[in-house]
Amino acid sequence: MRFLHIADLHLGKQLAGYSLLEDQDYILKEILQIAGREKAEGVLIAGDVYDKAVPPADAVALLDRFLTDLIDKGLKVFLISGNHDNAQRVSFGSNVMKKAEVYISPVFSGLPEKITLEDGHGELNIYLMPYIRPAVVKACYETEEVHGYEDAFAMVLDHMREEGVLKKEERNVLIAHQFITGASISESEEFTAGGMENISAELLEDFDYVALGHIHRAQRVGRDTVRYSGTPLKYSFAEADHKKSVTIVDVKEKGEVEIKEVPLVPMRDLKILRGTYNEVTDRSFYQDLKQDDYYRIVLTDEEEILQAVAKLRTIYPNLMQVDYENTRTRHNAAIESREDLRKKEPMDFMQELFALQNNQEMTDEQIAYARNVLEDVK
Repeated sequence: MRFLHIADLHLGKQLAGYSLLEDQDYILKEILQIAGREKAEGVLIAGDVYDKAVPPADAVALLDRFLTDLIDKGLKVFLISGNHDNAQRVSFGSNVMKKAEVYISPVFSGLPEKITLEDGHGELNIYLMPYIRPAVVKACYETEEVHGYEDAFAMVLDHMREEGVLKKEERNVLIAHQFITGASISESEEFTAGGMENISAELLEDFDYVALGHIHRAQRVGRDTVRYSGTPLKYSFAEADHKKSVTIVDVKEKGEVEIKEVPLVPMRDLKILRGTYNEVTDRSFYQDLKQDDYYRIVLTDEEEILQAVAKLRTIYPNLMQVDYENTRTRHNAAIESREDLRKKEPMDFMQELFALQNNQEMTDEQIAYARNVLEDVK
C-alpha cells in the first residue's frame, strides 16, 4: 500500500506579520497533485495541523477544503494532533469522518487508535498516536509511575503489547508527533533543556514504518523507516537552507518498505541575502532573483542606512527582516549558540539565573534543594 507522509502544516501561521495562508493553500494543492501523480492510496498527517491551539477561521476552512479534496480523490486520511494543536478541537466530528475514511486521533485515553486495512499482502495496522506528555499518560495509568517522556511513551507501547493491540509479527505503521533522540532541529523549533522530551528510536522496533511529525527538517532517525517528513513550507529563516518535500512510502510485505522524497516548490521561497546596501540594490544583484519571494536581508554596511526597510521594499516587496552584520554587531554577539544551549542541563540554567538575579553563586545547600525540585518536576 502506498502512502504520502506529511506533517507540521501549521495552518494559520504568520511570519514577521505576514500571513502564510495563501502560500499554504498553494502548497496543499501541490501536495494533492503529487498524491495523484504518485497514485497514493492514503495520506499520513503527523500532527501540528494548525499553528495555534485556537486556529483562525480561515485556517479551519483551509483544512476543510484540503480534506474534502483528499476524499474526492478517493484517498484514505490518517491524521493526529500535535503539540501545537488542541486535541479536542482537531478530533471534533472524527466519528462522522470515519465514514469517508478520514481517521483522526481522538483525545488520548491510554491507547492509540488502531485502524486495520487490507491489501494484497494481508492486513496492515495504522496506529494514531497523538502528541503525548507524561502527565497525560499518568492520568490514564494512575497506579503506575511515569518518569519523563520516554518512560511515558514506552509505557503506552507496553500496554499495547500486553492488551494484544500491537503484535510485532504483523505489518504495523505508527503515526506519532514526538522528539526522537538524534533528530536534527532548527533554530526555529522548540526544545527542552537537557533533552527531557527525547524518546529513543529503539522503542519503535515493532513498527515497519514510523511517520513522524514535530521536527521541521525532513530526515531519517536511527533507521530509514523512522522518518520526519518535515514541514511543507519554510517557517523561519533558520530553515532557509531546507529542501522541503513529501515522503512517499510503499509498505509491501512484512519488513519490506520503500521510501522516496518528492520535492515541493513553494509559491514564494524564503531566502537570506547578504551584502552592502549598494550591492543588494544594484540591478545586477537582483535581476535574476524572484523579487516577490520572502527575504531577510543582512546588510554589512558599518553605518546604518536611514529608512532601509522602506527603501529595500521598493525592490523586495515581501521583505520581512533587515539585520546588520558588521564590526559593531559581531562585537556584541557574545550569545551562546542554540546547540550549546541544548547541551546544558536544566540545573545549569537555574544556577546562571540565580547568579544574575542575586550577584552571587548558589550554595551547596541551595543546589541540592534545587536538584530535588527539578527531579520532582521531571
